[in-house]
Amino acid sequence: MKIATAAYPLSWLQSWADYETKITEWVADAAARGADLLVFPEYGAMELAGLSGADAAGSVQGSIEAVGDWLDQANTLFSRLSSTHSVHILSPSAPVRDGNLTVNRAGLFTPSGAIGWQDKQIMTRFERDDWNVSGGGPLRVFDTPLGRIGVLICYDCEFPLLAKALADAGAELILIPSCTEALEGYWRVRIGAMARALELQCVTAMSSLIGTEPRLFAVEENTGTGGIFGPPDKGFPPTGVIACGTLDTPGWTIAEVDLDAIRAVRADGHVLNLTHWEEQPPRVTQVEYSRLT
Repeated sequence: MKIATAAYPLSWLQSWADYETKITEWVADAAARGADLLVFPEYGAMELAGLSGADAAGSVQGSIEAVGDWLDQANTLFSRLSSTHSVHILSPSAPVRDGNLTVNRAGLFTPSGAIGWQDKQIMTRFERDDWNVSGGGPLRVFDTPLGRIGVLICYDCEFPLLAKALADAGAELILIPSCTEALEGYWRVRIGAMARALELQCVTAMSSLIGTEPRLFAVEENTGTGGIFGPPDKGFPPTGVIACGTLDTPGWTIAEVDLDAIRAVRADGHVLNLTHWEEQPPRVTQVEYSRLT
């Protein structure tokens, strides 16, 4: 399959028609280039808040309510485009009210009309302290015609046990939509994405929100690019970098990925990180303290 990961620039939108046109053009472009799976970034849906005006979009809680006003229409759009172009789409994540909580949720849309949802698990300091966004529902592995897919939203990919749980449940491909304000944030997520590909002998696909829009709360400044990574082992590039875009340049990064290569390297790689993972637990309980003077 071909995976397309976005370096997606925020826009200040004047109307729903503007958003529909923008998303339609992005999806059509990736589909025309042969992509089977499209990965939009974390909090890409925040640009919907602008449709409710500058006061709402610039407010801590008003921005969440404003995005919520448009989410049903956005989900209908992604579902229709997925079917029209016969592609799977991970939609831009959004803050969503779920009972008494606000969670960060992304949708996986399939050509058949099926939809799966993944909530972010572990919140950054900004999300928990300033925005009151909480960890949501359980991790999920989506069994699709393309293969078994997991999603770790941004900061989640920096926690290896979350990714290991997905691999144990059968995931061979992990999607990592991200939103990072500064260059060090981008590299934290990218290093996490590459480390998870190494440890679990899987493919990770990272997308990024980019651009500056001071009128949109929480996503005023963003940096990053798309990237697709694998284990640096046989059947994959020695760097582990299958494809990587240019920093802060809008567009898709597209690469072809063969999940049979994942199965092969897990079974008979030069190293067997996933198989040997279970050798860690007994050893981490046997750390000895030794004072050298």
